[in-house]
Amino acid sequence: MYWNAIIASAILGQTASAQNMLRFGCSQLTIERVDPLVTPGQAPSPHTHQIIGGNSFNLTMEPGKYDPAAKSTCTSCTYSEDFSNYWTAALYFKSPENGTYQRVPQYANLGIQQNGGMTVYYMPYSAKNNKMTAFKPGFRMIAGDPMSKKNNRVSICHRCLGNGEGFAPCDSKDTGELPTKYCPKGIRATVIFPSCWDGVNVDSPDHKSHVAYSNSGGLGTPNCPSTHPVSIPQVMYEIMWDTGRYKNDAWYGNGKQPFVYSFGDKVGYGQHGDYLFGWKDDSLQKAMDALPTGKCANANCQVLKIQSAQQAQKCTKAQQVVEDVGKDGAWIKELPGGVQVME
Repeated sequence: MYWNAIIASAILGQTASAQNMLRFGCSQLTIERVDPLVTPGQAPSPHTHQIIGGNSFNLTMEPGKYDPAAKSTCTSCTYSEDFSNYWTAALYFKSPENGTYQRVPQYANLGIQQNGGMTVYYMPYSAKNNKMTAFKPGFRMIAGDPMSKKNNRVSICHRCLGNGEGFAPCDSKDTGELPTKYCPKGIRATVIFPSCWDGVNVDSPDHKSHVAYSNSGGLGTPNCPSTHPVSIPQVMYEIMWDTGRYKNDAWYGNGKQPFVYSFGDKVGYGQHGDYLFGWKDDSLQKAMDALPTGKCANANCQVLKIQSAQQAQKCTKAQQVVEDVGKDGAWIKELPGGVQVME
């Protein structure tokens, strides 16, 4: 099934440019407590992230000075010119029996070959007259807020797979919170980023103010606000959590479920994503220009260089902050960093 057609048909006010998008897989690069956006240079950062993309991912990646495309020697993504970094919090299963934790593994999305990691989208939904401006060197942004206690389902959502899933990402059948029912085929977490830019700043102190949503926080429309008039690709992450292996009716229902994010959130409203641009030269702009022509769609864009899934999976990076984050199904006594579960 081609998700570009499914998503495009669900967007109100879509344009012709919304018919094609990039949708590709990125395998796991590393899992560790490092965050060069929120806590640059801090080792370790407060909570564990699972990271994909270029292998130059580092503790400090200063905008305007640190060029991932120049410093990386490989990428874990399908498109070999994409040395960007993408990361989200890790998810853990907390045993209701003894309180120990096991990191929930990730699995490949529909039609994609990858080892862990995520599915990444670049969507042209805020473009007017097919004009889409690719990100500039040094660009970075954040979607979501780990401290959030509010439901923001239109841009941060969870889908219970195999138990009543919906249609387009973050639709009415998805939930802002982690599902409180058993999901036989796992949970898909979705993070949707803004689609409009102020046209000046590649970053801002909160990593959010220089960008804006065109549609109340959800998938975009061609109507960017006057404060952020420039249409940029709308980035979206899909993370497939293999929660189906945790099957016990006693663990679910009545508002309870056994999973918690690495920053201590057992509800799920605080799920978030970080993005750091690193496409080589003008490769992303070429792809955006090619979308309306039909030469570029999903993981088969004729103007970009494509590497095999095996090549992408070989691109990994050793932990810079060496610690046990629950490797290969190992049980750990507490969340990495001693993070406490928020009640």
